[in-house]
Amino acid sequence: MKTKIYTSEFRNRLLTNLMFLCIVLLFCIPSINFAQDKPDTVIVKADSVIYLLKLTDGTEVIGTLIEQTATEMRIATENFGEVTILKTKIKKTKILNESDFVKGEYWFENPNSTRYFFAPSAHTLEPGEGYYQNTYLILQSFNVGITRNISFGGGFEITSLFGLGDDGPNPIFYLTPKAGFKVAENVRAGVGVLYATVPDDDSRMGLGIMYGITTYGNIDNNITLGLGWGYSEAEFHNRPVITLSGMSRISKRVMFVSENWIIPDGEKYMAIFSYGIRFFGERISVDLGFINNKDIIEEIVIGIPYVDFVVKFGK
Repeated sequence: MKTKIYTSEFRNRLLTNLMFLCIVLLFCIPSINFAQDKPDTVIVKADSVIYLLKLTDGTEVIGTLIEQTATEMRIATENFGEVTILKTKIKKTKILNESDFVKGEYWFENPNSTRYFFAPSAHTLEPGEGYYQNTYLILQSFNVGITRNISFGGGFEITSLFGLGDDGPNPIFYLTPKAGFKVAENVRAGVGVLYATVPDDDSRMGLGIMYGITTYGNIDNNITLGLGWGYSEAEFHNRPVITLSGMSRISKRVMFVSENWIIPDGEKYMAIFSYGIRFFGERISVDLGFINNKDIIEEIVIGIPYVDFVVKFGK
């Protein structure tokens, strides 16, 4: 009799335990399968944002994102269909806007929006960006972005480095700090200094100009008005120098540039104007222009040739 009761209790407990185990497995097994099947490396799936991927070998890929994982990106391109790229091969990723396209063609950013030939605009370099400018193979200039609103530059001329006088090489040095900031949509203002130290007999003399500028337009098409007061030997001139400059991008790699100066000349003003074409890629540009005024035009109708090239570095 006791054996029979024990067996019944045992069977009931066994049945209960089996039912509990089945319930646990019923809830756990789908979770285990889901964890195994889920592609846990997927970070982002398809969106309508257009990306520019710059690869380590210099190739550029433009398209919309299909899928992104921890190790690769799958992009839908217009010309090559779906392309999968390892993230280790991607040097830089940039999200593009409608303003980056002209008639369906991607136009890279103007690499020299902060300057015309020599005069500045109120646009500024990004922190860590910079450029080297060589003018006539004589003037060597550098500019670097310190913050989004402040840049610092300078340079020197090299002809006097080869001077054979008693004092040896005695080149001209100059500094060009600038600050610029946004005032309104497509309007920027800036202030800056051009300070130069030049040989003066047995010593050196400081001279330059302090200026304020206002730029209207975007980085591809703009015009800048400037007012500056020149100084020499720590004395400011009474009348300002006036500048009016502009640039207009006429194709993906070509831009028209003009820089014009109205300079005090005794009791009057003297006008110097320049115009030319800028050929450029994403990092390098070359300016071919002409400098002219009422006196030059009598001798050289088209003006005195102007040549420089610029190499951008940093970001």
